[in-house]
Amino acid sequence: MHHTYKTKGTCSSKIDFDLEDGIVQNVRFTGGCNGNLKGISALVEGKRAEEIASLLQGVQCGMKGTSCPDQLSRALTEAMAAQAG
Repeated sequence: MHHTYKTKGTCSSKIDFDLEDGIVQNVRFTGGCNGNLKGISALVEGKRAEEIASLLQGVQCGMKGTSCPDQLSRALTEAMAAQAG
């Protein structure tokens, strides 16, 4: 299932991804640090959403209180909850 998450407090403005049977695929960030976010997308491809969300939760960028990885964690958590019904 495809998901779009509008980020808050980061340079990126949204995250698009697919979540199929708990596996993350096709992660694409809009905006933000292009190379870093392509790297994060490549690293999480094909991994379990629970594992990724746990690893990235709470990562901060400077004094923002969040980061693009933390926002991905939040997006995955929200998507898993929505799919669980």
